[in-house]
Amino acid sequence: MKDIFSYNIDNEKTAILNWRTDYHDHIYNMIVVAEGYMQSALMLSKQLLDNNDKKDADIIIFPMLFSANHSIELYLKAIVWTLNILLKNGKRKEGKHNIKQIFDTAIARIKNFEKDKNDIKNIEEMLNNLNLYIQELFAYIRDNSYKKDNMDFPRYPIDEDYERHFYLDTFENVSVDLENFYERFSDIGKQLNRLSTYYLYEHLHPFLEMDNE
Repeated sequence: MKDIFSYNIDNEKTAILNWRTDYHDHIYNMIVVAEGYMQSALMLSKQLLDNNDKKDADIIIFPMLFSANHSIELYLKAIVWTLNILLKNGKRKEGKHNIKQIFDTAIARIKNFEKDKNDIKNIEEMLNNLNLYIQELFAYIRDNSYKKDNMDFPRYPIDEDYERHFYLDTFENVSVDLENFYERFSDIGKQLNRLSTYYLYEHLHPFLEMDNE
């Protein structure tokens, strides 16, 4: 049996894990992985929109939601880590998996770093779609206190206390509109990639180059 981690004779049928990543740039690598998770969620949703005759969406939605949420987590952590370096606060990436908590931290760092109120307003508008999604999600997983991490809802049917997640704790259908999923997360991924790469290339890289001179 051939190893999973091996080449295919056809290069188009080979994935190289360290082709787009950079040995020296941890934050850039987080952005690369974040983009991969978001693209996988969008590709799956697009395939299901093209053909869901067997109702595969009912099970594929779980890895789709996990991928979208993990992408958001990585993008936000990349932004926070970048701003931590620029602010010289001695911190690196922050938070575990609670995207609401990490989002709040990112907004706080942005407000601390940016001096122009209009720039802050523009960034908040960029992230408004994400903010609305997080509010909607946390209304379901009931985790506003940060005391309990329920971000595992797409990974397991129960939490660490063996309690059912929200979609199993009701007899009513809990649904996801696949067209809306594709549109919303396309925008969320685009804006997070735009903001994370902006801070990385327009601010952090020049900042580090100046420090090395």
